[in-house]
Amino acid sequence: MKAFTRRGVLAPLLAVALGDAHAALAAEVTPAGQRLAKFYDSLDVEAHWIAGTHVDWQTGDPDGLPERLPGRHTHCSAFVASAAQKLGVYILRPPEHGQVLLANAQNEWLAGAGSGAGWLPLRDAAEAQAAANRGLLVVASYHNHYDDKPGHIAIVRPGDKSAEALMSEGPDVIEAGARNYSKISLVGGFAGHPHAWEDREVQFYAHALSAKAF
Repeated sequence: MKAFTRRGVLAPLLAVALGDAHAALAAEVTPAGQRLAKFYDSLDVEAHWIAGTHVDWQTGDPDGLPERLPGRHTHCSAFVASAAQKLGVYILRPPEHGQVLLANAQNEWLAGAGSGAGWLPLRDAAEAQAAANRGLLVVASYHNHYDDKPGHIAIVRPGDKSAEALMSEGPDVIEAGARNYSKISLVGGFAGHPHAWEDREVQFYAHALSAKAF
């Protein structure tokens, strides 16, 4: 089922989702948010998209090709692209862009062409949590200061964190990386880029989903 992609459709949904996002507590997790959380768990990210292994970006399984990149190449951007595809949402992905340095490219795409594909920027972690809780696909994206070094991207999970927790450690995310996590705080998940959160360089984007997307 395709997701809603027209800005005219997405904007009202975001308005409803965000509503009072800057109140003391983030919005409660709706039934749509609960279903979305179960979908994320079904992806079994901790057993797929393993760092240091050449993988099929859609499945996260080894594709039999040798990994020629130095170090332990990670697959955060491939995982996000795969999850979005399964939800009927387009985010920059192969073959339009290879897996190498894809997280940086996705960050640039979200800030530019992404709006035409139904993605809207969010102001902060509170809005990101509120949108995820309403059943929207929300990503947290960071562009490395150096274009030849990898950035990072993760998916925000629905959750019931307090405003204080959201400010101190960010929402919980699901991600692939040097180690994969089905649930970890944004601070923990972006630990390889410590200044990303400290300097408020993590950007959040949301995309509405069809009621039958998951």
